[in-house]
Amino acid sequence: MPRHSLLCRVRGRRSGGGFCLAAVCILAGTSVLAAPEEIRLDELSVEAKGGASRGAAIVGPPPPTYPGGLAGSGSRLGLLGNRPVFDQPFSVTSYTEALIRDQQARTVQDVVNNDPSIRTNVPAFSGIVGFFIRGFPVFAQDMAFDGLFGVADNFNPAIEPIERVEVLRGPSALLSGVPPFGNIGGVINLIPKRAGDEPLNRATLGYGSAGQVYKAVDLSRRFGEGKEWGIRFNGAFNNGRTPIDNQSLHFGVAALALDYRGERMRASLDLGAQELDFTSPLRNRTVAAGVRIPHAPDLRLNQQQPWEYRDSASQSLATRFEYDLTPDLTLHGAYGRSNFRQEYLGGVLTLFNTRGDFRDPIGYLPMHIENETAEVGLRGTVQTGPIKHSFGLAAVGFWQDLAQAPTQTVGATVVSNLYAPRVVAPRSSLGLSDATPRTSSRIIRGVALADTLSVLDERVLLTIGGRWQDIDVNAYNPVTGFRTGMSDSGAFSPGVGLVVKPVERLSLYANYVEGLTSPAPPVNAVNATAAFPASVSRQTEAGAKYDFGTVGVGFAAFQIEQPFGYLDSRTLVFSVDGRQRNRGVELTVFGEPVPGLRLLGGVSLLDGVQVRSQDPRNNGRVAVGVPDVQLNLYGEYDLPPGLFPGLTLTGRVIYTASQYYDLANSQKIPDWTTLDLGLRYGTTLQGRPLTLRATVVNVAGTPYWASTGRGILSQGTPRTVLLSASMDF
Repeated sequence: MPRHSLLCRVRGRRSGGGFCLAAVCILAGTSVLAAPEEIRLDELSVEAKGGASRGAAIVGPPPPTYPGGLAGSGSRLGLLGNRPVFDQPFSVTSYTEALIRDQQARTVQDVVNNDPSIRTNVPAFSGIVGFFIRGFPVFAQDMAFDGLFGVADNFNPAIEPIERVEVLRGPSALLSGVPPFGNIGGVINLIPKRAGDEPLNRATLGYGSAGQVYKAVDLSRRFGEGKEWGIRFNGAFNNGRTPIDNQSLHFGVAALALDYRGERMRASLDLGAQELDFTSPLRNRTVAAGVRIPHAPDLRLNQQQPWEYRDSASQSLATRFEYDLTPDLTLHGAYGRSNFRQEYLGGVLTLFNTRGDFRDPIGYLPMHIENETAEVGLRGTVQTGPIKHSFGLAAVGFWQDLAQAPTQTVGATVVSNLYAPRVVAPRSSLGLSDATPRTSSRIIRGVALADTLSVLDERVLLTIGGRWQDIDVNAYNPVTGFRTGMSDSGAFSPGVGLVVKPVERLSLYANYVEGLTSPAPPVNAVNATAAFPASVSRQTEAGAKYDFGTVGVGFAAFQIEQPFGYLDSRTLVFSVDGRQRNRGVELTVFGEPVPGLRLLGGVSLLDGVQVRSQDPRNNGRVAVGVPDVQLNLYGEYDLPPGLFPGLTLTGRVIYTASQYYDLANSQKIPDWTTLDLGLRYGTTLQGRPLTLRATVVNVAGTPYWASTGRGILSQGTPRTVLLSASMDF
């Protein structure tokens, strides 16, 4: 559809969204009666009523935060429900809503920038998020919302309605099923906010360089004699110029979360709608074969044309229920769906010499994605002699239809330069076809059974199980509608994990997990809609976790093998070129070592190698886009009350070693380091809690290339100033 019609349609929904407007009126109408007088309340932990899932319940509040408030003390293990971090045979971090607010995160990428196992695979200010976890790509479409794949926005899920961002490093096919594209580097699960026992009325006003105005509200109430019914509304708008030249954005989100917590039944319903209109968004770059990669430009420069745009809108629904059949057995189910539309006018530029000259072919690309997902299962506990069993059984299904028209060329290819971008006369998509015929479909089905056996007062926990899963992928000709390719792959994926606690507070663990991987080409590949068969991926991992009481530390050593997908810079053909093996070790830390000092982050050492390549000359070479060192460390320090009460200093350093761009290891980007600094001040205004925040991302304004994976080049984040004031009333 033409750009103006998409915007009018989306904005009409935004202004006329009945459930959103009703939620604001209901919640705001009672706000005067419940204005809190405390500056800050400790987080409440409310256990779900019922039996078998009292500790593992999914519907209800997440596990309590760990001391310091930056990370959760537990997270979800798929069909097994919530489990304490130190009882899990996996490497997991759950980032909290307090961290999200205090870092002024605007995207999921901003949150996982605290994780040493994760790097971005798209530029900042592109309107898209994507990741490398343990050196393997994980797409935004692979993120889960409340444990369901395919519900969150396909390219950039809003962070405002999110209570926790859970990162499970490595595959989780046994626990959560196969993500839409089957990548096994890890899983990011977004836990939605729920109404707490105390009323909440919070408004935030913010500013971002070079002219973004940010406004957000967070309102919640519980009703009923026992506060069984809960309602929470989150809404936000972010508009204005970004730090990138000639670039502006218009972002809006509205999310309504309803829940019921009864004696035996718990249920939730999440409704969401978001819109993102980006003028002159950044895109990934490619580099011609044999060309030494030029040094990164000033990150404020925009090489895209000022009339390029990316406009998207999505609507989503997710619902869950849990019913305690007996005190030790819970029936649970979930359903979700989403509708995503996007228009893009622009190009992916290709560098063709060391001076930074590039070609930017301009094309028009409309897209429409519909997802639907469902699951049903049982979760419970049973005692057999000295052995306690905590088991889960689940059947899941995922259905996706992708409609994407062939890219329609708009005018001649633009030739310009990284360091001195050239602006050409505006071009328009008006008059071009906005038809979006179906180009691919994807169906994933699976049945899983897992059991955690514990003995010796839960000092030894063995998780064992497997998931049968089938991935059915079809490709269609966008003109004729005829099927042009198909792949139907099925396999049984076993998994086993062991936790041993030889002494109090120390957990030793190991796991072996298999999964199915279905490589997906990037959108700029000439075979972007091709169907690739799934193949088996494997991870082995061993590690240790120690709980000091106020500080948690973790160590993990792992090996992952996965098919290697690569975009050829000459032909722009995406292919699966053998396998990639990543070995590494990770050290993580979270907590409050001394009162007033909080830490979060760690270091990851990676050794990525190409094995069994189609070209034998590449065997043993370093895998594309895998740095051998990644370090992230975030800290907060509360100044002594006698010096400056209420003031907190914050800082974060991120380091990434050099990376290869090509299979032959002839093209490379250098290592890079960025520093973020901030201040936070908590006080009261007329008896109401007020928090002022200031953050500078990339304080030095260092220009750098951020990543090179999958044959694409992403630039880093420019110096960005974020200011905000948040008040509870």
